[in-house]
Amino acid sequence: MCSALQLSFPARAFESSRNCRTNRALGFQILQSPVRSVHREGEEQEANIERRTPCEQQVILVERYGNGNVKRYVVDDESGFKSLLEDSVNNRFEELNHSDSELSWLPNIVKDFILPAGFPGSVSSDYLQYMLLQFPTNVTGWICHTLVTSTLLKAVGVGSFTGTSTAASAAAIRWVSKDGIGALGRLIIGGRFGNLFDDDPKQWRMYADFIGSAGSIFDLTTQVYPAYFLPLASLGNLTKAVARGLKDPSFRVIQNHFAISGNLGEVAAKEEVWEVAAQLLGLTLGILILDTPVLVQSFPVLTFTWLSMRLLHLWLRYLSLSVLQFDTVRLLYNRVLFSLVLN
Repeated sequence: MCSALQLSFPARAFESSRNCRTNRALGFQILQSPVRSVHREGEEQEANIERRTPCEQQVILVERYGNGNVKRYVVDDESGFKSLLEDSVNNRFEELNHSDSELSWLPNIVKDFILPAGFPGSVSSDYLQYMLLQFPTNVTGWICHTLVTSTLLKAVGVGSFTGTSTAASAAAIRWVSKDGIGALGRLIIGGRFGNLFDDDPKQWRMYADFIGSAGSIFDLTTQVYPAYFLPLASLGNLTKAVARGLKDPSFRVIQNHFAISGNLGEVAAKEEVWEVAAQLLGLTLGILILDTPVLVQSFPVLTFTWLSMRLLHLWLRYLSLSVLQFDTVRLLYNRVLFSLVLN
């Protein structure tokens, strides 16, 4: 993403407004992309911004991003240091430390913990809606993971064998073997299909969940056929590894879409907060489900519960992806446009 950083150091930036002077700022600019020509429109826009900035607000740092947004860090005698975001579409300033009206009921300490600094101005407009749908999606995913893990443990002998060292070693060998075979899936996806994810990340993220669901079916069948644990679990892990190879790059593209202010690291960190919270809730609910005697004693009931959770998970995933609004043309649309031009 094209971005530029401009630093200004006014001589009286941190003095009282009584001594405010119109000293000329000494500045320099660092470009992180091929240099583009400076348009007259940009110069006029800069002049308008300077006229809007009163003497009490000293600009000490300017960040420019590839989408046209400009973030300015200013110091004044009222609120001290703060940051302003200029919307390139509406050509207006927006304070990055204000609260979204929809979340006015949420304590600031909670918002600071789960949302990027400067929300909502520092992220894309579809960020919050996506995260609110992503949370229950992750919860149902971890419930499914808990149910599947119980069948794998029973298949390798936990709960069936006696507590001998031989049984423990055999279970460990089977578990490690299926992990090693499954790792091949991520190797193949990353090396062979790495150029696909930027074109349509929503499509590949949805495909990843469908493929992961198929892998979980192999895991479930290990309890029915424990003698074939290694091939079934390996197929399941291979399939889920392929799904993970599709999921991770696709989600990196989605995270980059959210980070309109160049704050990709913070967006990723806050996503971890949502993910871990969903994981803890999902694991807790999964344990409560497994603690139900009917599920422990009946494999069909366990399978039906997993299937219900998985269908809910896929539906929530579809809803969360449908709210994303990318500002680039999808590969499918490009093909349609090219075919219309050629024909």
